Amino acid sequence: MVEATRTLGRSGIAVSALGMGCWAIAGPWTVGRTPLGWGAVDDEESVRAIRRALDLGVTLFDTADSHGAGHGERILGRALGGRRDEAVIATKWGYTFDERTRQAIGPDASPAYLRRAVRDSLRRLGTDRIDLYQLHLADLPVPRACELIGALEDLVADGLVRAYGWSTDRADRAAALGHDAPHATAVQHSLSVLRDAPDLLAVCEKYDLASVNRGPLGMGLLTGKYRPESVLPRDDVRGMTSGWLEWFRGGRPAPEWLRRVQAVRAALTADGRTLAQGALGWIWARSDRAVPIPGCRTVAQVEENAAALALGPLAADHFAEVERQLAALRAAALREADRPYWPSPMLPTARP
Repeated sequence: MVEATRTLGRSGIAVSALGMGCWAIAGPWTVGRTPLGWGAVDDEESVRAIRRALDLGVTLFDTADSHGAGHGERILGRALGGRRDEAVIATKWGYTFDERTRQAIGPDASPAYLRRAVRDSLRRLGTDRIDLYQLHLADLPVPRACELIGALEDLVADGLVRAYGWSTDRADRAAALGHDAPHATAVQHSLSVLRDAPDLLAVCEKYDLASVNRGPLGMGLLTGKYRPESVLPRDDVRGMTSGWLEWFRGGRPAPEWLRRVQAVRAALTADGRTLAQGALGWIWARSDRAVPIPGCRTVAQVEENAAALALGPLAADHFAEVERQLAALRAAALREADRPYWPSPMLPTARP
C-alpha cells in the first residue's frame, strides 16, 4: 500500500499521494473556434466526483483559472463548500481569458496581473487562501519568472497563498525556481509510464520539491478505452490536430502510443490491477515525491483511481518488466528533438 499522505515538497503541507486533475470538468472554452476543453460536461456529476474523491481520501485538487475560462474554479469551489478544510487546492495563473465569452486571450507574466489573478481565483473558488499557486507559463524565460518571486512572497506573507510552484516540463525552469524562491515547493510536469521525466525528478530531489504529475494516464490512453478506430469529438481538445498533443493525432489515438500501451499492459495488470491502476502504481514506484493527478469526470473514474491507493506501487519485478519493454522506445522519445514541452502552444497566444 502506498503511503496515504505525502508532504508537498518543503512546504510541510500534507497531501494525499493521489490527486485529482480538474481540467476535464472545467467545460468548454476556446481560442477562436479551437477547443481547449474536453467537451460538454455535467456539472452535477463533476461536483459528485469531487466529493466522492474527498470521501475516498483524495485531498489534492488541481485546476487553473483559465480552465473553462473560470468555470473550473467555480465548480471546484462549489463542490468543496463546507469541506474546504479537508482539501488542498492547487490552481494556476498566467493565461488571460474572457469569462463571458469563454475565450482565451493570451499570456500575461506581469506582477500586476499576478496580484489581480490571485484575488479573482480566490473569489471563484470561494476560499480565503490557495494552498499551491502555480505559474502556468511553461516556457517563460527564467529572468522573467524570477521577477514574480517578490510578488509571490508578498502573497504568502498576506496569507493568500501558502506555497507556490511552476507548471513546466523544462528542468532549467524548475531548478531556477527551486534555487531562488523561498516558498517554492512543487513542479507540475508530465510524467507517465509512457513519458518518463528523469531530469525533472532529479530537480525535485535536489531542491526538495514535490513532483505533481499531469498526464499520468496519457490523457486517457492508459485507461485502455481507446482503440485505433476511436474518434474523439470535435469539441474535445484531444480531437483537434495539434503539434503539442502527442497522444492523439487527427482526432484519433496515435498508433505508436497505442503500441506502447499494449507493450506494457501485461506487466501493469499482472497483479490484478486495472490498466489505469497499474499506470499509477508505476509512478509511485518511480518516485516517492510523485503525486499523480489523473483527470476525472465521473464518480466511477474517481473510484477506480482511488482504489489504486490500496494497491500501492508496482512490485519490483513488474516495474522492471515495464522498464525492459519500454527501454528502447523511451530512450528515443527522450531525445530533445522528439520531446515536446507539454503543454506547448496550440496557437501563439494560448494554451490550456
